[in-house]
Parts: sequence; C-alpha cells; structure tokens
Amino acid sequence: MTVEINLPVDQEYVRSFSAQKGEAQWLTDLRLAALEKAEELPLPKADKTKIDKWNFTQFSTHEVKSEPFTALEELPEEVKALVDIEKADKNLYIQRNQTPSFLSLSEELKAQGVIFTDIFTAVKEHSELVEKYLMTEAVKPSEHKLTALHAALINGGVFLYVPKNIQVAEPIQAVYVHDNPDAVLFNHVLVVAEENSSVTYVENYVSTVETGEGIANIISEVVAGQNAEVVYGAVDHLSSGITAYVNRRAVTARDARVEWALGLMNDGDTVSENTTNLIGDGSYADTKTVVVGRGKQSQNFTTKVVHFGKNTEGYILKHGVMKDEAKSIFNGIGKIEHGASKSNAEQESRVLMLSEKARGDANPILLIDEDDVTAGHAASVGRVDPVQLYYLMSRGITRQEAERLVIHGFLAPVVDKLPIEGVKKQLTEVIERKVR
Repeated sequence: MTVEINLPVDQEYVRSFSAQKGEAQWLTDLRLAALEKAEELPLPKADKTKIDKWNFTQFSTHEVKSEPFTALEELPEEVKALVDIEKADKNLYIQRNQTPSFLSLSEELKAQGVIFTDIFTAVKEHSELVEKYLMTEAVKPSEHKLTALHAALINGGVFLYVPKNIQVAEPIQAVYVHDNPDAVLFNHVLVVAEENSSVTYVENYVSTVETGEGIANIISEVVAGQNAEVVYGAVDHLSSGITAYVNRRAVTARDARVEWALGLMNDGDTVSENTTNLIGDGSYADTKTVVVGRGKQSQNFTTKVVHFGKNTEGYILKHGVMKDEAKSIFNGIGKIEHGASKSNAEQESRVLMLSEKARGDANPILLIDEDDVTAGHAASVGRVDPVQLYYLMSRGITRQEAERLVIHGFLAPVVDKLPIEGVKKQLTEVIERKVR
C-alpha cells in the first residue's frame, strides 16, 4: 500500500532550483519526472524494520547557504584529523553542508584526463558524460519513493571519472561536513572507471552538530568498465538526529573488480543498501562492512551481490556490534542468476551484543538459479565470548579493557581494509567512543 505524503517542494521549486544552478535541460527534466514519481511511489521495503513512521521527506529548507572554508586550517578539528594537510594539494574535495568548499586535483591527473569535481560543476562542464551515467545504470529514480526524491532534489556530491588505461595511484578523498542543523543532504556520488583503469575513492560524513529532524538521502553509483578496478571506502558518522537512507551500488563489466570497505557509524535511524551487480563475465566484488549501534537507534543493512556473468565472484563480510537498546537487521544476499555458471557467492555476517536490551538479527540469503556454481554462508549473533575474556583477564587485563580488545579484534577485518590512514584512524576512534 502506498502511503500518501505531502512533499515540502513542488515542480515550480525544482524547476527554479535547477535553473539557479545553471543545469542542462536533461537534468531539469529528470528532476521534474522524478518528483512526480516520488509523490506516488511507495517507500522501499526494509525487511523486519518498520520505516513508514521515519521522517525521510519533511524538512524546512532544501538548500542552506554555507560559507566555504578559505583555508584547510579553518576546518573543525575532527575534520582536520581526516585530511593529510601536507598532501592536501592533491585529490581532495570538501563539502560544507551543500556548499562546495575545497577542491584539489593533481596536475598529473588533470593531464591524464581524470575528472574530479562537485556534481554541479560536472553537469555544467561535462554534461554529456554525466548524462550518460547519472541514474541510468546502477540506480534508477523509479525504484521507490526515496530514489525518486533523491533524483529530484540532488543538492551535493561529486563526479569522479577515470579514462581508459589510467591508473590512479593515490587515493581520492571527499569529506562531507554537516555543521548546520537545517541542512538536509541529498548527495549524489558518481564514480566511473573506464576500461583498464583503476582508482581508490574514500569518503567521510562528519556531523559536528546535533539535529532533531535532519535528513540524509545519499546515493552512490559506481560504474566499472572492462578490466577496471575500483576500491570504495567510506566512514559515515552522522549525528543521532539524522534519519538516513544510504544506497551505494555498482555495476561491473567483464573482468572488472569493485571492493567496498564501509564503516557505517551513524547515530540515527538508518536504512543502508549496498548492491553490486556483476554483469560481465569474470567480474568480482568484495564487500566488507562494519557497524556499531548504540542508544535507541534502529538500523537496517542490506548487502547484496547479484551474479549475472559467468565465472563471477562475490564476497560479503559484515561485522556489527550493538549496545544499549540499539536494534539492527543485517541482510546478506548472494543471488546467482540463470546463466551465471561457475560463479561463487560467499558471505559471512556476525553480530556481537554488549547489553541485555541490544538486538541484532543476521539473515544470510542465497538465491541460486544455476546449477554449476559454488555458494556458502555463515552467520552468528551472540555476546562477547567468555573464554576470550577469561584468557585476557588471566593475564592481568581488566574486564573492561578485555572487552575493548575483543571488540576491536572483531571489527578489524573491515577497519584494516580502509586505504587512508587518517580515515582508518577516524573509524577506530569512532568505534572506541561508541563502545566505551
């Protein structure tokens, strides 16, 4: 059943916003068509989580004007910790609420044809390229109310394009700073890696304010061409007042590889989808996710790898820690379509609960429509292993410190995968604060 929701914007506003940004007609048309769909489409289905009462649509203003940071020294301390100031002249984008605030890309990469810029500049300067990929392959506006609303109201994000045969050695980083309680985030990230190219992209979401009714509707699309390789790292740490819908999705051509390393640390209610569609033969996906829930937040995480091509490989590893009264659903889905012979779908989901009222639910799902394949899954939900605690405490370590060490060891497979030391350190510190 579709729940009727009055949206806080109309066609006239969307048309005016698009014109103000100087957007091409194709994007204005996409926005308007998506807004019309958003009024009639249902919310996405979040298994075992009631999200119909969550606020995904109501906000006071769609665009907040923020002053750009004139120098990196002006960044909040928690943001400075993520950025290597000495290398800040290379491959860094900072967005303050919805305002592009800092951008650098090395001259070497520019000369090779690499594009890295905010989404609005990309639409102006590389319109045909963005039009080719924006919500055409990975995510469609017509999927449900939140994808449609996102397409209509995109107000931030980046475009990263790597041409054919270009190998980007240094990671490219984006930091999204949320420091205005009135700012709603409709960020769109579009990463395109052409044939035989490679790139590592890492993003951070950082809230420096609490907000009572914030909204984040974030979509990332990764398009990996033939024999391309994309490593996508992310640490989300939005404040407890923000209701978040996060959708990160990739499509792969023949022999392409996409690796995800995701630290999902939001303190508010969150629905997160991460899907990789292995279209080309011989393509590969590896998704590692770490989650920490606390307070009374409710979270729903779905990680999905769909095998369309032959000889494809998909791996899912999810580790979560729940404390206080937090509730989390972990859905891991490995789907092998008919014709995807000799493919391999493997997954592991494990949840550790630190308190009596915390709840975690791990649901491994294998959907197999082909005979000549390999597939497997493992799942566990439980409390800290008393044998491990006893072993550590027998060597003079306090119970509290022993629990801390066990938790960090439990989450290490994802934390260690992040490719930027500052980001890895941030995730470790966030985990430390949340489980302390």
